[in-house]
Amino acid sequence: MNTTHAVITAIGGYVPDTILDNAALEKMVETTDEWIVARTGINERRIASDPNMATSDMTALAIKDLIEKSGIDPTEIDCLVLATSTPDRVLAPTAVVACEKAGLTNAFGFDLNAACSGFLYALSTGAAFVESGRYKKVLVAGTDKMSSIVNYEDRNTCILFGDGSGVVLLEANTEGLGIKDNIFRTDGKGVQFLSVPAGGSSLGSTEDTVHHKQHYVQQDGRTVFKSAIKGMTSACNDVLQRNNLTADDIDWVVPHQANLRIIDAVGQNLGVAKEKVKVNIQRYGNTTAATLPLVLWDYQNDFKAGDKVLFTAFGAGFTWGASYAIWGNLRTQQN
Repeated sequence: MNTTHAVITAIGGYVPDTILDNAALEKMVETTDEWIVARTGINERRIASDPNMATSDMTALAIKDLIEKSGIDPTEIDCLVLATSTPDRVLAPTAVVACEKAGLTNAFGFDLNAACSGFLYALSTGAAFVESGRYKKVLVAGTDKMSSIVNYEDRNTCILFGDGSGVVLLEANTEGLGIKDNIFRTDGKGVQFLSVPAGGSSLGSTEDTVHHKQHYVQQDGRTVFKSAIKGMTSACNDVLQRNNLTADDIDWVVPHQANLRIIDAVGQNLGVAKEKVKVNIQRYGNTTAATLPLVLWDYQNDFKAGDKVLFTAFGAGFTWGASYAIWGNLRTQQN
């Protein structure tokens, strides 16, 4: 009996039209284009400037893009797993709203929050649903409206983040293709170095928390930088070793797009050629849970059936991990 794996068969994405480039940030905070590019590799990021556009809207638009390109019937979708740190509301789940907006009338949906590692964790969750045989078509999305939790007076964080959404369709495969392995890790001590302090059950919303801007992202950049390189490198090496692979066996590395220096350092540590590492941070900045699927969306024509792909991410919590997959054919390539 052949083993069932979940394979990515369609990809969709959405980024807002409004571009916030480094020249605009120079007028908002004390910074320069040269400094931002040298420190982060970011030239511009997309911002959902329409205040009425929520995370659910961007998710629905990414799903509609996937549906249009793949020709899939939206009523055939069984489930939506949505990774996000910026839900429409604390209650109810944003995935439920996104299902309604995207016309997924037969799907159930739920949110998953693992910060920048969210899509990777959600991908594993969706894959388990497919591998179990209970569900045939599962959407996994990563969406964040980071502009809603970024303080544009804080030059240490506002230069980093953008808004966007990416989504993939998972289906069963018994031909050796699909998601083969995952390694995930967490360390709760990392909360003090990267978080949004207020708005949850540990520190509710008050006049004082609003006054002190505690509803915005706060981070210790140096600690996060070092921890991300260490965590992503370690997880990737563990996955490679467990699957009897070397860096030479990998065709593509798809890393979280947090900082170009982090991406370069991880690639160098792994011994992976730079041309194998997919990067689009220069266009979008750090879109948190959306970075990995947006990389797939941008470069989907580069991935060929049989390619060995290594995913890795690191986020607040701390959360981090790596996944190994053998690429399949997209529905658009099969038509």
